[in-house]
Amino acid sequence: MPVTAIVGAQWGDEGKGRVVDALAQNMAWVIRFQGGDNAGHTVVNEYGEFKLHLIPSGIFYPQTKCLVGTGCVVNPATLIQELEALEAAGVDTRNLFLSERAQMLMPYHRLLDGLQESASGSGAIGTTKRGIGPAYSDKSARRGLRLGDLLHLEWLETRLEQALAFANRELVHFGQDPLEAGELFEQCLAWRDKIGHRLIDPLPPIRQAYQDNSNILLEGQLAAMRDLDWGSYPYVTSSNPTATFAPVGAGLPPQAVDAVMGVVKVYTTAVGAGPVPTDQGDNEIAQWLREKGKEYGATTGRPRRCGWLDAVALRYVSYLNGFTTMAITKLDVLDGLPELKICTAYRLPAGQVIEYVPDTPIYETVEPIYESWPGWPENSTNSARSWTELPQAARRYLERLEALVGVPIKYVSVGPKREEMFAL
Repeated sequence: MPVTAIVGAQWGDEGKGRVVDALAQNMAWVIRFQGGDNAGHTVVNEYGEFKLHLIPSGIFYPQTKCLVGTGCVVNPATLIQELEALEAAGVDTRNLFLSERAQMLMPYHRLLDGLQESASGSGAIGTTKRGIGPAYSDKSARRGLRLGDLLHLEWLETRLEQALAFANRELVHFGQDPLEAGELFEQCLAWRDKIGHRLIDPLPPIRQAYQDNSNILLEGQLAAMRDLDWGSYPYVTSSNPTATFAPVGAGLPPQAVDAVMGVVKVYTTAVGAGPVPTDQGDNEIAQWLREKGKEYGATTGRPRRCGWLDAVALRYVSYLNGFTTMAITKLDVLDGLPELKICTAYRLPAGQVIEYVPDTPIYETVEPIYESWPGWPENSTNSARSWTELPQAARRYLERLEALVGVPIKYVSVGPKREEMFAL
């Protein structure tokens, strides 16, 4: 069946949005399957430049249906802001739907996220303070509210009072005033008026599309190095951004996914705390990558940590997701550098060399082992529209990446615009 999952191959921020935008024109459905508004997918097209935090990156094609799936946590206020920005730019949003089973991120979740992060002091993990962790915690504790509750007011009122009782105890613990249930209920009514008509039971249409052999694209957020189970815990997100979870969050059986595309940035970036072995700190290389690649968080604006490509982490993520192909992004950012490096192994403090990602206490101690590759300082990749138009050194660099991961490259991106990504 033609179901493709597109997932991040590193720590997130690889350019998944531009890949989804390029491929969505041939899709019946694009489904965002997990996460919240704690990360943004940047898309540049004829409508302008957009940083989508919740709305799937297929929204720019009126013939493509888009679903915010069951695995997501949705802040209605953020969603409404995104909708208004898209509509103001002339984008038709009539084909955006929301799973009634998706969790609703409430104002107290954001408050608690900020308070908990601040109280952690030196142990802070670098969250975006968007409420993602507390929202997923409430989901797991079975006191969360779901978007579909907006359509059942008596149920919503009871559930809100129960959830708020717990949240207020936490807020008071941090010295904050408790929130009023009545005010939050009124806020929910306002949200219902604006997005209630988009709420659906996603299973009937998605099941029908699957049975009809329609093209379905599953859009992930972040990447496996931030996965709740397989990332560098506790420096992780609160959901599972791997292809394994994609059918769960989208409403498909596990055998539905027959292709997994890993989006690979040709260098490493990360936001937040935790081990990132090839992080170059604030040296000359980090500054080059950050400024030329515009490596600032789409959600927070924070400067991203930047460093050389880490093939060890990439192989790890590829295995966990079952990559069938890779899409390469931001190759043009390396234009002008005379020498490139790829991390191919780690050295432990005792001198042992390993080629795998260990658990966090050990991972924090590893030293990257690099191999050097010539750059193409006299050439530009930005004008390339085919493999043969790339500089020979760029082709060799990508061939080495392909060999290290053991997965073929299907697309190469040399800029943010649609026409700047080409197939091999």
